[in-house]
Amino acid sequence: MDETEFWALIDASREGAEGDPEEQADLLVERLCRLDPEAVLDFARHFEARYNRSWTWELWGAAALLLGGASDDAFDYFRCWLIGQGRDVYEGGVHEPDALAGLLDDFDEETDGDAEDLGYAADEAYEQLTGTVAPDLGVSPAPAEPLGTPVDLEDDRVLAERYPRLWERFGPE
Repeated sequence: MDETEFWALIDASREGAEGDPEEQADLLVERLCRLDPEAVLDFARHFEARYNRSWTWELWGAAALLLGGASDDAFDYFRCWLIGQGRDVYEGGVHEPDALAGLLDDFDEETDGDAEDLGYAADEAYEQLTGTVAPDLGVSPAPAEPLGTPVDLEDDRVLAERYPRLWERFGPE
């Protein structure tokens, strides 16, 4: 599976789910189950590589602003959600998190920003196809600490300065 096929599966599942993260995960599992197990592992490698690449302080700060705070787990689920938004949103957000202000049509912290189940879709599909747990993917793990300069995730002044466009559009009122 190449990168184009990976993103096509992400896009088709998001569109079919009309943006609902839980439904997107279910549709993604269904689509992955139509593939052979090796293709599912390829998908998992693509997902894991992008998930690890998004382990940055800059993105964590943007997630904290959008979500009204972001614990370790909340940021993990946010990164899954970001991948689920498709290539343009993902790449733009990882490259320049403040650009999410123009890349996101809308953001409702009650329904958006949390797609934990997307992170497990390939594992679930692989297990359904083979009856076994997926093997190690051979993807280098993310570093112990996020990349970049730490951000004070609880200081509104810092978040407003660091993410002016996001703050203007999605910050507290």
